[in-house]
Amino acid sequence: MNERATRRVVVDTNVFVGAAFNSASASATVVREVREGRGSMPWTDGTCREIRRVLERIPPLSWADVESLFRPETQWPGSPDEGCLEWVADPEDRKFAALARDAGAVLVSSDHHLLVRRQEASFTVLTPREYAARIDRREES
Repeated sequence: MNERATRRVVVDTNVFVGAAFNSASASATVVREVREGRGSMPWTDGTCREIRRVLERIPPLSWADVESLFRPETQWPGSPDEGCLEWVADPEDRKFAALARDAGAVLVSSDHHLLVRRQEASFTVLTPREYAARIDRREES
């Protein structure tokens, strides 16, 4: 497996939403990287449930369009400990942050409250645009 395929990226719900609404967006680039197997997306039952719940509530979006990205081989075992994540204002986002921390992954999110306090994280938090720029730099190397 090459280095690109071993990169781990936890994709926040809002990135899936953004990708679905704009196929030319940085969010779509992030989702495409996972779809094409150039990145590994760890997930848990909790993150999967949250993403599915949101996608099914927004009529033009479809869970079926992303369901295949939740591959059995990338499912994270157990439930990451959400302790020490009080800096994450939205309790629903703590499951994504805990997973990124425990999996040694980058968390990609458009959530302002995560991004303004990301310096407090022990893991990397990037916007979809920042993550897409990293993809471009890797491909140029």
